Amino acid sequence: MNKHIAIIVTALPLMLGILLNGCKKDDYKLNTNLQPVGRLTAPVDNKFVKLQPTTSATVSFEWDQARAEDGSLVLYEVAFDKEDGDFSNPVAKYTSDGGGVQNTLTLSHKELNSIAGAAGIPALGVGKLKWTVLAAKGYNVQPAAETRLLEVERPNGFAEIPVDVYLTGEATEGGADLANALRLKSIGNGVFEIYTSLKDGAYRFVDRTTGTPTTYSVDGAILKEGGESTHTGTKVYRLRLDFNNTSATVTEITGMGLWFAPDDKFLFDLSYAGNGTFVASNQTITFRQESWGRDERYKFRLNVKAADGTDGEEWWGSSNADNSRPTSATPLSFWELRPIANNDRWNYCYKFMTEVDTKACDVKVYFQADKNYTHEVIVL
Repeated sequence: MNKHIAIIVTALPLMLGILLNGCKKDDYKLNTNLQPVGRLTAPVDNKFVKLQPTTSATVSFEWDQARAEDGSLVLYEVAFDKEDGDFSNPVAKYTSDGGGVQNTLTLSHKELNSIAGAAGIPALGVGKLKWTVLAAKGYNVQPAAETRLLEVERPNGFAEIPVDVYLTGEATEGGADLANALRLKSIGNGVFEIYTSLKDGAYRFVDRTTGTPTTYSVDGAILKEGGESTHTGTKVYRLRLDFNNTSATVTEITGMGLWFAPDDKFLFDLSYAGNGTFVASNQTITFRQESWGRDERYKFRLNVKAADGTDGEEWWGSSNADNSRPTSATPLSFWELRPIANNDRWNYCYKFMTEVDTKACDVKVYFQADKNYTHEVIVL
């Protein structure tokens, strides 16, 4: 038995060598020959498209099929370049529908707006994109026999809206170290804001805190890509950026007070304490005695100043027009802040917990990015 095994083991290398030598002459050679795309069919040359990135509108690109010599599949990419580009360094390339197999490509207006921005067409500008189709069989990539132009009009706003936005610079609370940049709160699609203080120095906005981020700056009421803004003095602001229409709103916060509805007056002011927080410390709160019981309704008012120097006020209160007195079991959402359209004395007020009456308390209001705007009342 052992002799038979030894003979087989000895013979295996010889047989493998014979097989390999026999295959060398008949190795399979990949046929990468193909006939490139001969004609682009849609959209027509110089078609004009008014881009509307916030809609579901699309543009379909179509072309004749390329032909592989061995009849196998051909993969497609659509390349885009500037009007005078030669596709040696295209501004964008997209794999065709069906994972590159279909001779069509469907792009949204949002994607085309991004391509137009990469091609140097400014917001609200009109320009042309050159496009063609690259057909590939293995390592053999052949451009189509023709190119076409697509004329687009871009809307106002940035082609690429960042997912996150941060504030950094020597004028900010986090300083110039990018790792300490302050994150803005997303309050809508493409809209971000932060409650913060600025001091002497420069500041800018970035889309990330590592590597080489894209930067943005404020020039009056305009949000621009690149550059930085400068600030003089020390003040508290709400900075709101809208990337959809390249606008910036700089609102100075000149004061904040706690409105006590039963007495029809402000009980005390809250001072800015940094990190989007306003605080009133060691304040005695006494409910008002009424014939039916003790009244404890309250809300907040911000005093603001617009960029043009106009003074104004903003009321912040409950999402409910009326509330019951909270307890330790009340959900945290009770204390969340909502902007109130008017300064009605009674409606949309919170109520203090029973334990607050006649006690010294700290009241803290939080306008921070990592939570819903809210507040707390701490009995000392």
